[in-house]
Amino acid sequence: MFFGFSIHAWITIATVLTMFSVLLFTKLRSDLVFLGAIAILFVTGVLDAKEAFSGFSNTSVIVIGVLFVVVAGLTHTGVLQWVVRHLLGQPKTYKGAVTRLMFPVAALSSFLSNTTVVALFVGIVKMWSRKLGISPSKLLIPLSYASGMGGVCTLIGTPPNLIISGLYADHTGEAMNVLATTIPGLFCLGIGVMSIIAMRRLLPDRETPEEAFEDTADYTVELIVPSDNPYIGKQVAEAGLKDIHGGRLIEIIHFDEVLSPVPDNEPIMGGDRLVFAGQIDDIFCIKDKYGFQTANKTVFTTDENSGRRLRTAYVALNSSLIHKCLCDITFEKDHNLTVVAIARYGKRLEKSPHEVKLHAGDSLLLECSPKLNINTESLKSQLNFYDSEQVPNIGPQTLVSTAIMLAMVVISALNIMPLLNCAFLAAMAMLIFRCCTPAQAMKAINWEILMVFAGSVVLGVAIQKTGIAEWLAYRTLDVCGTNPIIVMTAICFVATFITEFISNTAAGAMFFPIMYEAANHLGYEPYPFLIALMISVSSSFATPIGSPTHMLVYGPGGYRFSDFLKIGLLMNLIILAANIFIVNIVYPLTPLP
Repeated sequence: MFFGFSIHAWITIATVLTMFSVLLFTKLRSDLVFLGAIAILFVTGVLDAKEAFSGFSNTSVIVIGVLFVVVAGLTHTGVLQWVVRHLLGQPKTYKGAVTRLMFPVAALSSFLSNTTVVALFVGIVKMWSRKLGISPSKLLIPLSYASGMGGVCTLIGTPPNLIISGLYADHTGEAMNVLATTIPGLFCLGIGVMSIIAMRRLLPDRETPEEAFEDTADYTVELIVPSDNPYIGKQVAEAGLKDIHGGRLIEIIHFDEVLSPVPDNEPIMGGDRLVFAGQIDDIFCIKDKYGFQTANKTVFTTDENSGRRLRTAYVALNSSLIHKCLCDITFEKDHNLTVVAIARYGKRLEKSPHEVKLHAGDSLLLECSPKLNINTESLKSQLNFYDSEQVPNIGPQTLVSTAIMLAMVVISALNIMPLLNCAFLAAMAMLIFRCCTPAQAMKAINWEILMVFAGSVVLGVAIQKTGIAEWLAYRTLDVCGTNPIIVMTAICFVATFITEFISNTAAGAMFFPIMYEAANHLGYEPYPFLIALMISVSSSFATPIGSPTHMLVYGPGGYRFSDFLKIGLLMNLIILAANIFIVNIVYPLTPLP
């Protein structure tokens, strides 16, 4: 025993701290990190084989995997699009806009993946905000917050709810109702909506990246090669034209032929139109140096008939492009596209895109083929595109998939059948009624996420088995006394801020044994304590890395890290207070028999 802990406890502590450090400060895949943590706990003897792999057979993890198929059916039949089309409307005030946005988003997020819902709404909210005369940055943070608060309203709305309820069932033999968190969740959502409206001045009023990219004349220069130019016949790279100070050659127009991206060995011909992108003043300096002429009438365009298209995307949080310059990598060549301009915090950077060291959330204006497949793994891991061409048709199957989902929830809520059984039947129904194809169903299952969920369960087992949870529970009681509400508040407070930096699933699994042990030592039924914990671990508002949905709106809203802190810290405290208040009313504390 060292300082009250066994060697296995210290191994667990070191493993957990190392794992979270790796997740925070490296770009290693999270599933590999969790798998490595499981391997360490197994090899060192902290957990036996059954315990080490218990996460893969955990009922909640299986439910999550099956629900991916149910969500695929809802997504591919256009349920989200139907809701958007009929519920947003044309409110006349900011209060009305926030209300019309947050409640439908929260309702959808109660049953669907938060990330899926926000990904669809981002583009819609940007267009909608322009019609309302409201800056998108005033609505995109509320959009992300609504998805998180809506997710806690049902057990299937967010993974931590399923993980915590599954662990509770394992410990007590009693299953939680699928609507156990509905009343507390709706109360917190209502408080959250009112708080957003009251604190709207804390939300920034910023330009979107699209506004920074609105006029191609602001970032492109079109020059003509005269028929007697000395560089005629030379290759682009040989003439030093591919990358110039402050700009880059993105396109050559040979009469009716358009070359983009431009090959290094492309010869220059008389009459060529050279299109440069970057810092305008610097680009014009090469006109006299090379003897080019300014085009009086530009022909550079990206209409439907031009064979190319401008698209906007932002650098993903875990992208390998972060801290790199485009001139040092082959990203554009690999994907047959050209970065025309870069915006940061809603403002276009006044320098060559190739000279910019990329940051997470940077918005890129890309010139590419209309046929560019943005769903390839190599592209999806680097960039998140603002637009998506995967817009399903709304039809009879929209009603079918909705009926299947509602039937699953109602049957489970009435305890007619366990949630796992309901989820399997719903997934089968989605396939039988062709709401999604088997290929779409398999593609929808995110194995990386499932690995994280399974790993989180195993970590919780290790924390409880080694006595860490019991030790932390006693230390909490030493500090907070024996008042159950104070103890509940203290653990929820810590969980709320921990989940700003680690996944809410991991936070839920890590804090479950601590909250469970604390309730038992106080002599109270753990049920209300765990309901409060479910809401707390999904209440991450203060940092953009606290939730994947925050990163989905980070680039499109032109936000800065501090924008989330200004309103998010207050939101954390407000929702925490609302959470503790409502949980103790709906689920009064009951002494253990």
